[in-house]
Formats: sequence, structure tokens, C-alpha cells
Amino acid sequence: MKVLIADDDPFLRDIATEFLTDSGYTVLACEDGKIAWEALQKEGADIAVLDVNMPEMDGLELLDLIREDERFKEMPVILLTGAKYVTLGSAKDRGADDYMAKPVEYADLIKHIKMLLAAYGKDE
Repeated sequence: MKVLIADDDPFLRDIATEFLTDSGYTVLACEDGKIAWEALQKEGADIAVLDVNMPEMDGLELLDLIREDERFKEMPVILLTGAKYVTLGSAKDRGADDYMAKPVEYADLIKHIKMLLAAYGKDE
């Protein structure tokens, strides 16, 4: 299974990549939403984990593009943020499947990914 992770914080992106890779996932790690969108179009993914606040294109803008694209509109998406204005309800209203507040416990992130992949019939 391939996970697209978009986060502008290199430390958090690297840690997430390491945890996900160690858990058996292929990771497509990107530093902003624009690069993530370009990578997703080229390489595809089974699930996306998007930071809300990023330069160039934020996670909400990227989520909108994903939901508007026939190829990816059914892909599960988890939003990550430290912003207080984003809640599970507002994330779901925007089209996200799940939401996690930063700082993220990476064992929990993997649990959320596994649950969403199973819910979408993409069991490993």
C-alpha cells in the first residue's frame, strides 16, 4: 500500500516516513501540497495524509483537488494539523475521512491508516 504524506515540516515528514516504511508501507513524502499533487498524479497512492498548513498549496486545497479528480475522489484522506480551527467535523465537511491533531503519535497514525484502508476495502 502506498501512502502519500504531505507535510512542510521535514522532521515530522521524516519521522512519519520512517514509521510508515517500518510498518510495511511505501511512502511518497512531499514538502507541500503542490508537489504532493504533482506526485499523486504521476505515481498514485492508496491513502493520503495531509498537513493542513503548508506553503504553495495547503492541505485543504489539495484535498479539494483530490475530491474533484475522478481517479482519486474515493481515496481515503487524513488531515493533520496543529490549528485549533480545524476539528473532526470541519475536516469531514471539507471531504476528509479522518483528522488527527498534532503532535501525532505515529502508532496512532498507523492505526488510523489501517482502519481507513480496511473501511475502503483496501486491506493489506
